[in-house]
Amino acid sequence: MGSAEEERSLLEAGLVHAEGSGLYTGDGSVDFNGKPVLKQNTGTWKACPFILGTECCERLAYYGIATNLVTYLTKKLHEGNVSAARNVTTWQGTCYLTPLIGAVLADAYWGRYWTIATFSTIYLIGMCTLTLSASIPALKPAECVDSICPSATPAQYAVFFFGLYLIALGTGGIKPCVSSFGADQFDDTDPKERVKKGSFFNWFYFSINIGALISSSLLVWIQDNAGWGLGFGIPALFMGLAIASFFSGTPLYRFQRPGGSPITRMCQVLVASFRKWNLKVPEDSSLLYETGDKHSAIEGSRKLEHSDELKCLDKAAIFTDAEIKSGDFSNPWRLCTVTQVEEFKILIRMFPIWATGIVFSAVYAQMSTMFVEQGMMMDTSIGSFTIPPASLSTFDVISVIFWVPIYDRIIVPIARKFTGKERGFSELQRMGIGLFISVLCMSAAAVVEIRRLQLAKELGLVDKDVAVPLSILWQIPQYFLLGAAEVCTFIGQLEFFYDQSPDAMRSLCSAFSLLTTSLGNYLSSFILTLVTYFTTRDGQTGWIPNNLNEGHLDYFFWLLAGLSFLNMLVYTVCAKKYKQKKTS
Repeated sequence: MGSAEEERSLLEAGLVHAEGSGLYTGDGSVDFNGKPVLKQNTGTWKACPFILGTECCERLAYYGIATNLVTYLTKKLHEGNVSAARNVTTWQGTCYLTPLIGAVLADAYWGRYWTIATFSTIYLIGMCTLTLSASIPALKPAECVDSICPSATPAQYAVFFFGLYLIALGTGGIKPCVSSFGADQFDDTDPKERVKKGSFFNWFYFSINIGALISSSLLVWIQDNAGWGLGFGIPALFMGLAIASFFSGTPLYRFQRPGGSPITRMCQVLVASFRKWNLKVPEDSSLLYETGDKHSAIEGSRKLEHSDELKCLDKAAIFTDAEIKSGDFSNPWRLCTVTQVEEFKILIRMFPIWATGIVFSAVYAQMSTMFVEQGMMMDTSIGSFTIPPASLSTFDVISVIFWVPIYDRIIVPIARKFTGKERGFSELQRMGIGLFISVLCMSAAAVVEIRRLQLAKELGLVDKDVAVPLSILWQIPQYFLLGAAEVCTFIGQLEFFYDQSPDAMRSLCSAFSLLTTSLGNYLSSFILTLVTYFTTRDGQTGWIPNNLNEGHLDYFFWLLAGLSFLNMLVYTVCAKKYKQKKTS
């Protein structure tokens, strides 16, 4: 027994010496076996190619389904425009709601690595189910005969949507973990690695869009011309490759230990502060409870400095006479550390910034719904070649692929000289620029629709459900602007919610970031429902009828442009008031 304790003390002494010399990471990361990791053998860009490869293949699989889903619903399952758009945005919203499940499991119990591994398997099962539903004749409705299109049976719908929502669960479990797991490969306490981490988020989003580029061009063409069974089967194959890529990098990864349930910790702060509601918070914050050693009481988390706002929550860290007398500070439902209280404060401070991302996500949702339906009513031919309307989203992806290296290699170094910031612009500034560009994007879409409707009127096509001879290439500016807005807003969100989140809540905060996309899709569905209800009263055609030549889709785009502008103003106020996180 004595020799074991002696061995342990020698080991700890060695680790302290190694930590001080910079051989080991300073952020508490460990290897696959739970032992401290040497910097030179693990993490950084040695490990990241496997993670980026995983994300690229997974996003190819996801967008292989999502990009052209509205076409499958209208052409193969014979749904109407509004119903198909609502089903797509509801499903996409669910894909960005389920990350809360993955995030809680990763932060509290499994860690990010095993959460990704588990939900990847669920994802693959969903992809295979969807492929079967599009391949086996009994699982899909019959083709249209003239204008008569038989509806899908309940059983056919059940199989299709079962596969679709398994994908939603799988991608949800993965999404909050992959970007955080990639960022975990960089030591937050090392200034050099911290700068590289900012670059990682740019290239992470770049890899997403490489996968999306292949999906929105090649896979959309295969689905429209070679069949949906093959068009869904190829994404399933790439999901298998994503899993293989992820496991291949295991020896090189750095792992963060799960810190227990973040939801439980937040509830403990609320309960403890409520119990001590009648106590006065001391002016001197050093009188509040905090552990005396270097590390916080929360596994895998550094200590956080006390902040002066939301002082009512500080009551959770006040010592009572009974606690001082007994010397028992072990019950977190009665007494919380300053770090635990500050975790909760950080989430509350983040909330207004988080909320403003919802409207931007509603704008982004139009790329796979209304932009596609607008494109269906335009001239899709270039010479003898026909462009599938959904493949125009390729230009959004090309825009992202164009802007990411420009931003990372040119804009950031120039901005750094003027601002003095490591990453050129702060995350908040970057997101604000993206919100402004989103207003321009919706305005561009509205202008194209105005011209399309003018042409339909001039040629007497208003009452005919046919495409207007206006080239679909006129949609390119709105897609390109949306891509530029993504590079600023979505990557800015990834950075912001990782950097500003407490160490033991990073998956959860990444999930909150993704939740804006979910709520944006639901908001888009809600706006569609309201617009349809109010514009079709008294027998009117409405803004978005099945024959868009009779409607006013331009009004819908202007409505979103107006909401985006108001949202940008609110964001500016919230960003100015935001206070950054401080670790001790």
